[in-house]
Amino acid sequence: MIKLGIECENLEDSKSRWGVGQMTLNLLREYAKNQEWQKQFKLYLYFKKIIPDNEVFKNPIFIKRVLGFPSFNIFYHILMPLRAMADRLDWMFFPAYMLPPLYLGKSIVMLTDDVYYEYKYGNLPFHYKLAYRLFTNWAAIKATKILAISETSKRETARLYGIKPEKIFVAYLGVSSNPQSVIYNSKYDNYILYVGQMFSRRHAKETILAFKKFTIEYSHILKNIGMSELKLIMVGKDKYSPSIIKKLIEDTNKELGSERIIRYDYLDKREDLDNLYTGAKALIYVSDREAFGLPPMEALSFGVPSVIADNELGHELFGEYAFYAKSGSINDIADAMREAISNEKKAISIKSSGSEFVKKYNWENFTEIFFNNVKS
Repeated sequence: MIKLGIECENLEDSKSRWGVGQMTLNLLREYAKNQEWQKQFKLYLYFKKIIPDNEVFKNPIFIKRVLGFPSFNIFYHILMPLRAMADRLDWMFFPAYMLPPLYLGKSIVMLTDDVYYEYKYGNLPFHYKLAYRLFTNWAAIKATKILAISETSKRETARLYGIKPEKIFVAYLGVSSNPQSVIYNSKYDNYILYVGQMFSRRHAKETILAFKKFTIEYSHILKNIGMSELKLIMVGKDKYSPSIIKKLIEDTNKELGSERIIRYDYLDKREDLDNLYTGAKALIYVSDREAFGLPPMEALSFGVPSVIADNELGHELFGEYAFYAKSGSINDIADAMREAISNEKKAISIKSSGSEFVKKYNWENFTEIFFNNVKS
């Protein structure tokens, strides 16, 4: 039996469990459902302070280690690698981009091109930039294998970090939504949706201003199709530095004369987010760089079209099942919004066949590819 360790600090705060956390959680859920994988692999889970209250962690198939130290750096770079080596693991998975220099065993590290750009050009605090610079590059050199989550990201990651492509394997992320289980019950009628943490490369600011432009300049279109009170609902934390989203929404709502933009930091229940997907006219997710980008794929599982960036990744993943914004500018996002709302023929096509198209992106396939690379 192969002993595989997984770093799980990214799961401890359920309110900050975005891309990396969701990927790790779904990997564990798939493992817990599959007895064949349980015969082949023994999983050791490493937590910093607490074990989350998710049902999957109550399963005795996992060996759970809580190292009990508040400092992330001491946990990640000292305590966890030492504990993992003491457990005599065959492999260790680091989903959060960084490989601790103290860990000397076989390792898989997830790397993306956007984390490279974040430490190189982003607005992260200096200590985050320094950590990513040091330990993602260490992963590129020393990790046994690198996990990429799209072919586009694999090519960019290999180029930026100077990694031989054969060292990188691709496993597409899966969609967690289950549209058949959702009973639509929303207090909102006509709305478009934004889901994800908010910072400059995801153009949350431009999305708000594009919504204002669209609802003012194309009010006649909205009136003709019965959406004169169209709203924008946003779910995600403001990661701009300094924070700008709350004030911008307040000012925009004043200009529009009512509460047309509504924002939530986070939704505790998965069914609340799925409910919003179910009723949305479109999802707006225009990002300059992503390794994958789950929200548009989740929206598509509900037959909801997305407005995404017109780039290589978008066309790799979605093809004709999306509306494309030429850039992250206010004008281009507004034009793509108009197309998504007014192009009824394409919207109907996406609604009728999008949910079938998205089935190829599932967590079982992701987990099977992952475990096959642990065995090889």
